[in-house]
Amino acid sequence: MRLRALLETDALGLKLLGGEDELDRTVRGVMTTDLRDPSRYLSGGELVLTGLAWRRDAADSEPFVRILVRNGVAALAAGEAELGDVPEDLVAACAKHRLPLFSVHESVAFATITEHIVRQVSGERAGDLAAVVDRHRRMMTSGPAGADVVLDLLRSDLDLRAWVLSPTGRLVAGPSEAGPALPAELCGRLAAEHLAAARAGRRGPHRVTVGGTTYSLFPVRGGRDPQAARDVRETVRDVRGTVLSDWLLAVEADAGDWPEERLDLLHGVTQLIAVERDRRDAARTVRRRLAQEVLELVQTGAAPAEIAARLRVAAPVLLPGLGTAPHWQVVVARVEWSGRGAGDDTGDDAGSGPVAQALLEELLVGLVPAGADSPDGGYSPAPGSDPSDRVAVAHTGGEAVALVPLPADGAEHGGAETGAVTEALPAPVRDALAAGLDEDGRITLGVSAVVHSAEGLRGALEEARHARRVAAARPGRVTAAGHQELASHVLLLPFVPDDVRRAFTARLLDPLRDYDRRHRAELIPTLVAFLDCDGSWTRCATRLHLHVNTLRYRIGRIEQLTGRDLSRLEDKLDFFLALRMS
Repeated sequence: MRLRALLETDALGLKLLGGEDELDRTVRGVMTTDLRDPSRYLSGGELVLTGLAWRRDAADSEPFVRILVRNGVAALAAGEAELGDVPEDLVAACAKHRLPLFSVHESVAFATITEHIVRQVSGERAGDLAAVVDRHRRMMTSGPAGADVVLDLLRSDLDLRAWVLSPTGRLVAGPSEAGPALPAELCGRLAAEHLAAARAGRRGPHRVTVGGTTYSLFPVRGGRDPQAARDVRETVRDVRGTVLSDWLLAVEADAGDWPEERLDLLHGVTQLIAVERDRRDAARTVRRRLAQEVLELVQTGAAPAEIAARLRVAAPVLLPGLGTAPHWQVVVARVEWSGRGAGDDTGDDAGSGPVAQALLEELLVGLVPAGADSPDGGYSPAPGSDPSDRVAVAHTGGEAVALVPLPADGAEHGGAETGAVTEALPAPVRDALAAGLDEDGRITLGVSAVVHSAEGLRGALEEARHARRVAAARPGRVTAAGHQELASHVLLLPFVPDDVRRAFTARLLDPLRDYDRRHRAELIPTLVAFLDCDGSWTRCATRLHLHVNTLRYRIGRIEQLTGRDLSRLEDKLDFFLALRMS
């Protein structure tokens, strides 16, 4: 709005004392202050309201006005309630620096002026942004702008900072302004709150306060591959199938008291972002088809030459500009809902396949190492691409299978797979997914070693599947295992029937648990520490801050209660396995 419009509003009680030639200035906000230096609170374009409490004598007016002008203030309005007429020295200072000056009648409260300006400016900004949003919605039918464009509009036109997050808490897009990015822990927390609210069936926007700052979370729906969405709708007929793949818009504001017009505007923004999601999903169609073809060839026992031919077709799509054939790694994921055993692979759980596929594509953005797409890694990615752009994910039944290409020059170095995908999931990602899985879902992942040719791909697939079964044998909503663990005794654990595992651990550990409950003797922690120290009395006593005689007493009590001898390798191994399976 213009200064002239304020002067023409009789209810505001404003009288112009100077600056008639500047009345076409735009007012972008309002600020009330009696500080001698309010510059830290000014961003430009404000009407500053003051009761003149900062003024002790005539010499104070010039520095005060100079500070306002330096910070781009639109005009100054001085109240008459405390001191009466506005001092002439202030009028002269404003005239010198061409700063429009108003007097405010003592009968008019500053709150009245503030409310009027905020209402007018917010209405104009919302109207302008709504028009822009509508224009971009029409434009996106032929060429979508990125989500960052919409977020920049929110920032510049409504003073709203907003970010697009994935269900794992990955930062998809944010405003392009300079400033610190959202910490990964905060992104994970916001994603977890959104997923928990969605699983509980609460309507958005969901509000959450973190560190004294309130965020409003808006779901971004409809932004996924249409065929995948149909698969999910037709086979998983509740919110569980979609909540794990929806993006969200996190706005740094409390939307609890927003008018319907502003809420409608933000929902329109989420629709624009959903179009961007559709575009990204559509770009994955070719990669998904390539992965599906390779997976079918591997599972049907096709000749390595035939598989290699398909891989040669896939390589330029996944690693553009790569001069040599890449190495490959396989990642397997499964999403399981209640009603099926923790590691059970029986039955046809096809409804979870598309969910696992979308989720694995998202997870691999974090699992694929950033260094693999650096110049040192052997190729240069396309501008604007992310790590998932070089991953092909298929699904069969309830299982998702990813083929991850790694540059041949950077996949190995001295025998160590420096460019390989790791199964380590950051804690914020685990927490977010656990909230979406709630109490009735699990996701388990297995990661193979790197293979150097088509001949090794079938073995890599089986290796990743075995690793996933190892992960499924562990407690937790989100578990993962890598190929390194398949050389360990833990490879055997997933194939031991549940009732056998329970009976084995109960025989060895229940007497110790009962004794600890009754006497608070800490026999179980002592046993764990003793095995971790390879049976060393001195190291174990030092770790537990015990005298060696006290440690010997506890170990003797363990042997007495269980009838085992911890000096024997066989009994040590039995206890070790029982603790791993408990």
